[in-house]
Amino acid sequence: MKKFCILITICFLCGCASLNWWGSNGGKIVVHKGDTLYSISRRYNVPIKDLISANHLSSPYTLYVGQTLNLPTQQYHIVQRGESLYSIARQHKIDVVTLSRVNNLQTPYSLAVGQKLVLPVSAVSAATHTQTPTQSVSNAQKYQQNAVPTTPPAVKRSSKFVWPVQGTVISGFGNLGKGRKNDGINIKAARGTMVKAADGGTVAYAGNELKGFGNLILIKHGDGWITAYAHNDKLFVRKGQKVVRGEKIATVGSTGGVTTPQLHFEVRTGKKAVNPRPYLP
Repeated sequence: MKKFCILITICFLCGCASLNWWGSNGGKIVVHKGDTLYSISRRYNVPIKDLISANHLSSPYTLYVGQTLNLPTQQYHIVQRGESLYSIARQHKIDVVTLSRVNNLQTPYSLAVGQKLVLPVSAVSAATHTQTPTQSVSNAQKYQQNAVPTTPPAVKRSSKFVWPVQGTVISGFGNLGKGRKNDGINIKAARGTMVKAADGGTVAYAGNELKGFGNLILIKHGDGWITAYAHNDKLFVRKGQKVVRGEKIATVGSTGGVTTPQLHFEVRTGKKAVNPRPYLP
């Protein structure tokens, strides 16, 4: 193997990527044959003008295979009940006109609960320094706050995790070349194969809102560790549910940025992704 995470670092090319679950999707990508600014903009949900600005590109914006591009940091706001475009703009210190233009909204700016609004890149860095705990944050940031301990535990662990699925490891942890990195391992298995909780804990996230990871589960363990399970077919747990070691939580699928059935599995201590292999039997 992209950010469930979590980061990503969001590229899920060839079935693997780094997961950026923690809120923004900045990073670097490598241009492949057939890529254009438009296709990259659509793939990563980044406005073309922000790609041009982040990479200091000039007209006619010609790309070449192997070129490295910077992905501008992008954040979102999920509309909550009672919020308006004006209140959201105030929360993130953005003017309403800019916020409406970035999201192609027309007056009277009607919003729906759960609607995802793109926050202008220029406003993200400012909001990062001024945001208070009472301000609205994106879903991914909420998952981070709920799932990640303030002080990461030591990398040592008293007991090992169990294998989440029986299969063949088709992509290992670490650098994959051409600017790609895998923050976990990818295990090939037949569609519908049972996916098990690697250890007991609480489900911090279960859903498919994070681009590239498909149906994703994050489990927070009592000792401060987090495990992630991406590309699932069916999910059998929900956020806040307690699970025990070896419990069936999902089935193997090919959702998100992969084309063959497999499980992307990550082990994290705090925000740091570690190689899962030493922590498995």
